[in-house]
Amino acid sequence: MPDQVSADELADRLLAHPSVARLHGGQYGEIATYLPGRRITGVRVGERAVEVAVVLRLDRPLPPVLAELRAGLADAVGGVPLDITVADVVAPGEGG
Repeated sequence: MPDQVSADELADRLLAHPSVARLHGGQYGEIATYLPGRRITGVRVGERAVEVAVVLRLDRPLPPVLAELRAGLADAVGGVPLDITVADVVAPGEGG
């Protein structure tokens, strides 16, 4: 399953999108991938699915932004179910 899915790559792709202000760890910091000596907050590569959580800038309507994010991650997750959570939104000029 998602053994080949790179949490680093997913985080990089998400943060490269202009509408993503930052990644979000969830209410209790549960959305994270733990790697030797570090943690990637906002991306959880699980046994059967990949979950990501983002804070978006309100510069465009959310449905097209989410469609772009899903399309941008599709090849990296390789057909594994992908859950995208919008944890918060900020004004267009804000960084998160």
